[in-house]
Amino acid sequence: MTTQDSLLRSFSVDHLMVNLYENRRALGGNAAIQAAEAIRTLLAKQPTVNIVFAAAPSQNEFLDALALQPDIDWNRINAFHMDEYVGLSDDAPQRFGNYLNHQLFSKVPLRAIYYIDGNNDPAAECARYDALLNEFPTDIVCMGIGENCHIAFNDPHVADFNDPVLIKKIDLDLTSRMQQVHDGCFATLDQVPEYALTLTIPALVKAPTVFCMVPAAHKAEAILHTLTDRVSEQYPSTILRQHANAQLFIDQDSAQRWIEESSQP
Repeated sequence: MTTQDSLLRSFSVDHLMVNLYENRRALGGNAAIQAAEAIRTLLAKQPTVNIVFAAAPSQNEFLDALALQPDIDWNRINAFHMDEYVGLSDDAPQRFGNYLNHQLFSKVPLRAIYYIDGNNDPAAECARYDALLNEFPTDIVCMGIGENCHIAFNDPHVADFNDPVLIKKIDLDLTSRMQQVHDGCFATLDQVPEYALTLTIPALVKAPTVFCMVPAAHKAEAILHTLTDRVSEQYPSTILRQHANAQLFIDQDSAQRWIEESSQP
């Protein structure tokens, strides 16, 4: 597979490069190829690379393909993740650290993995992870977008483009919690935790390179808002349009509302 396989269209919205693929498999595979190339380029110039990963079913195909990319010296890569529920048991499969361990971290020989501990005292954990993010400045963020346009768990009611901290405890809005049910992560809404620790928007967008993978029809409204609405905290993902080196990968399903709107006379 090359980066052109199943590519239907590339275009930009403000500074954001958008790549539209036929389906989520092509989206994930080609995003992995481009992310791998960015990783190899950085490894040729610096001793280590620091990467923040998202944990969600939308990332499955991307992470599967990334683990298979050749010629990546994973021993020089430090891995972080961008959010974690508060209060889930350590062995809960819904914990984002457990998801990433299963999906990627256990498959490649990483230099180090820095997990967010959702069972630690929230203030202490935020201080600990803030220190790590400052010690190992993020080079690449691999992320998704939520149904309410959140990035990480920066839902509209807690999103702050000028947040003074790198990680914080937040309460999840109803849309975010219902998305976890829609994604099949939890059977019912009452099982979804109400609180999480999340990297803030400045912590995400200050990374020099951002790859954002967003497949599936239930993300179509979010993609429409991301690409067409005014850049604001009402739709947190719109901030990606101001990033100097961000790419958004979408498929025909997630692009459907944007396709409909853009085809209007």
